[in-house]
Amino acid sequence: MFIYGIISTILFIILMPIYYIVRIFNGKFIYGWKEKLGFFTPPQLGEKVIMYHSVSVGEVIALKNLVRKTKEIFPDYKIVITTGTKTGQETAIKNYSNIAEYITYFPFDVPFCVHRFLDKIKPSVVLITETEIWPIFSDMCKKKNIPLYTINGRMSDSTYKLYKLFRIFFKHVLANYTEILTQSDDDRRKLISIGASEDKTHVMKNLKFDVKKTNETVDINKNEQRIIIAGSTHKSENEIIIAIFSKLKTEFADIKLLIAPRHTQRVQQIKDLLKHYRLKFGTRSNKDNFSENDVIILDTIGELSKMYSICNFAFIGGSFNNTGGHNPLEAIIYSKPAISGPSIHNFRDIYAILGRTKAGKVVKTPLELENYMRLLLTDKVYYEQACKDCEEIFKEQQGALNIVIDRLKQVL
Repeated sequence: MFIYGIISTILFIILMPIYYIVRIFNGKFIYGWKEKLGFFTPPQLGEKVIMYHSVSVGEVIALKNLVRKTKEIFPDYKIVITTGTKTGQETAIKNYSNIAEYITYFPFDVPFCVHRFLDKIKPSVVLITETEIWPIFSDMCKKKNIPLYTINGRMSDSTYKLYKLFRIFFKHVLANYTEILTQSDDDRRKLISIGASEDKTHVMKNLKFDVKKTNETVDINKNEQRIIIAGSTHKSENEIIIAIFSKLKTEFADIKLLIAPRHTQRVQQIKDLLKHYRLKFGTRSNKDNFSENDVIILDTIGELSKMYSICNFAFIGGSFNNTGGHNPLEAIIYSKPAISGPSIHNFRDIYAILGRTKAGKVVKTPLELENYMRLLLTDKVYYEQACKDCEEIFKEQQGALNIVIDRLKQVL
């Protein structure tokens, strides 16, 4: 590892200036570079610090319940959260500013950056989500006797092929980990085959499934109507959903639409679209309901999660643009099938699980979305199986949070 450290440092010094110049030339600003170099001043954290690292948005969101539980179980410990991307950092600040004592960027994996970082944070334990394998960071944690865990570990087929080529190297790196906790047996098998110890690699399932239902009464006069929810929609998706609903409404008189724009400034645009398609609509803020309206616009904040309890199935927005999707489990937990467009990179691991059943469907085009909605509305047997699959997936996947808390209890 000493030789690797020298080589990585030399390459870093040579290549990083070139990389930065290219980025600036292309108009792409570099975020967090000072923090990644180790030039930051954290608050006084003391000697009891739990550090969580998630590289980007989906992984940051997955930590939400775990971080809250950690603070509840270990109130004497300070929590530090690191990310690798600008959007991940923004998401962490939005979700954890009132929980974590410090939020910053993960260091570049070269000796002087990692050394400065660890000397300033002084973590009692480090938990890294997914499977980011950092040779220098893990080696320094080992030398400083800092317990290091991979949690929610996963490995895509493409990453696996690359890592397997350097199995001898990664065997030494993975030996630095206290334990590796994976999402599935397949992920465990892949990690063991690239050198992870069988005794230190175990299945924990998926943290993202440790969510709870919001058990509240929704007074929206559903009656016997079938409700479609379009949740967290973005600009281009409002046009898609309303056009599809208008067409399906001519085939299925009993369907209603609840549309929840991701940003409330889109409400007027949605109203204009609904007028264009001559659909009767009301708004949640006016306490309108489905007795006299085809569509209700959810123009209030904080109510979408509980609304999924009344739908028959849901379209999850942010997936027909480059947003990367939103969390389908908010609908799935109520045993309601979820559909997304092709942009799902924030929740790719979840859809990999859902896609093995009828619980979640990823469509490529608006036409596919329309046809799949029609299938759920016409094929009762298929729809009932999809709902049942939602229940089964949660029974199969939940419990990961408690496994991580148990590991923390063992080392703290």
